[in-house]
Amino acid sequence: MSPNVGGIDRTLRIVIGIALIIATMAGLLPAWGWIGIVPLATGLIRWCPAYLPFGIKTCKLK
Repeated sequence: MSPNVGGIDRTLRIVIGIALIIATMAGLLPAWGWIGIVPLATGLIRWCPAYLPFGIKTCKLK
């Protein structure tokens, strides 16, 4: 698994994921807010399986 998420994409995924989880825990969102785990995880591991079929890479190439 080579990284395909980087830069602003990664930061946004982490921030949005945390925001969704916090809002769900605070009772501001229903249970669907736990979907925030997905962008949080993909931001932390820097790999998104949805990018593979399209060949998208937002990280800098080495």
